[in-house]
Amino acid sequence: MSSSAEQAAMRRALELAATPGVPLGPNPRVGCVLLADDGSTVAEGFHRGAGTPHAEADALAQAGDRARGATAVVTLEPCNHTGRTGPCAQALVAAGVRRVVFAQADPNPAAAGGAETLRAAGVEVESGLLATESGLLNTIWTFAVEHGRPFVTWKFATTLDGRSAAADGTSRWVSSRAARLDTHRLRALCDVMLVGTNTVAVDDPLLTVRDEHDRPIAVQPLRAVMGERDLDPGRRIFNTQYSQGAESVHLRTRDPRTALEQLHALDRQHVFLEGGPTLAAAFLRAGLVDEIVVYVAPMLLGAGRSAVADLGITTIADAFRPRVTDVTVLAGDPEHNVRLTLTPEEN
Repeated sequence: MSSSAEQAAMRRALELAATPGVPLGPNPRVGCVLLADDGSTVAEGFHRGAGTPHAEADALAQAGDRARGATAVVTLEPCNHTGRTGPCAQALVAAGVRRVVFAQADPNPAAAGGAETLRAAGVEVESGLLATESGLLNTIWTFAVEHGRPFVTWKFATTLDGRSAAADGTSRWVSSRAARLDTHRLRALCDVMLVGTNTVAVDDPLLTVRDEHDRPIAVQPLRAVMGERDLDPGRRIFNTQYSQGAESVHLRTRDPRTALEQLHALDRQHVFLEGGPTLAAAFLRAGLVDEIVVYVAPMLLGAGRSAVADLGITTIADAFRPRVTDVTVLAGDPEHNVRLTLTPEEN
């Protein structure tokens, strides 16, 4: 049974894991607090991104000999494998830690088993303390590990009558400036921007993430285009003159599942789907949309391009009915655009 000191330490470990500036992937965010027998803090640590020491190793390095006999409170089960760094479970054993309390069990089969290693070495282990809170900290990472593919957020902007462009093809701007700024905020939470070949050929998008002053942010998502069609290498998505630090890749497939498998192999965990109606329909038909973000503009066109292509639905009884999880009128938006967040029922 966890003590009040361990519960407080776990909350602190969660704070450490969520330290601003820590990359959202490909590794999970993890925090660790080492406690002495009297409940006082010996050392703290957190993971700062792929290739850097894990949270446990960070805390152990600060503690030195003071780690012997301590309790390690960790937001994720200590890993049991050697990657870019050594296994944390064995590091805790070698440091002489007496007890380990962790929140979330590691869903990654390649890294799991740390608890068993610790117990086999005589270390007392307790799991599940604030597991829900820890899981929320790494929702996307956990999803990608458990499903073997990235989480997919489909974003689009539409008029009240479901149009993403007018009859003449013009689409700038269906959404307001406030909506576009909000989109860049959401883009920054992902590690892939994905569009189809037609979008690249016709619209020539930059697909970078920029701040409110139109300046590129430091860490850019991978810019991916999906489809078998050959494209002009001078398109801005491929041209390093416009890259602003972002890499790009052409996924030569029309199958959404294959595209996600390729992105997962590149250690990508969260896809921001911003392609046109054809690409959106392909992902929807395949059941590979996990979240929908819609910016609704208070305007009517009456004709023009639909926000999504044919889904093969012929009767109202078969309508695609995602669940609305949030409705927000964007703050300070004089055009009163509304952002809807929805989740497909099966998710």
